Amino acid sequence: MESTGGFEIRRRWSGDLDGCVAALAGVHEADGYPVDWPAEPARWLVESDQLASWVAVSAGGEIVGHAALCRGAGSSAGEVWARRAGREAAEAGAVSRLYVAPPARGYGLGERLLASVVGQAQAWGLHPVLDVVTTGSAAVALYQQLGWELMLTVDQTWPNGSVVAVHCFAGAEGA
Repeated sequence: MESTGGFEIRRRWSGDLDGCVAALAGVHEADGYPVDWPAEPARWLVESDQLASWVAVSAGGEIVGHAALCRGAGSSAGEVWARRAGREAAEAGAVSRLYVAPPARGYGLGERLLASVVGQAQAWGLHPVLDVVTTGSAAVALYQQLGWELMLTVDQTWPNGSVVAVHCFAGAEGA
């Protein structure tokens, strides 16, 4: 558990999901993330291949951010990284469901949440990767600023049938 700047980063508990959904609704309204609002947002946050998840919590106890670590196999970035590195996608850990509510931005919470996911991935011997929609300019800027490598841009076909362009990033070796 980490606490600085009046915010705490900690593992997500099941009781946090309502707060996670409320923060996600603010992000969706402000930024259009997720692109398609899920019918069951709490279930969307708890992916079947999720290995661990974290939240950012304000001093007042409000959930203001979220991030998860998922299996890299099945993610576009995990597959691209594996082909490039001559490895198996199962050796990758995918950053997922990373967001910070608009009122809590500017405190480095996105970077801190990302660091929690990356640290756990590396502790488990996984190489961190992530996918981000090409229209997510603030997220893309953050990843590039932190030294993530843009490997490839691919089209994903989503469950609703839409085709969406995503950037596939890999964390720096040994980062």
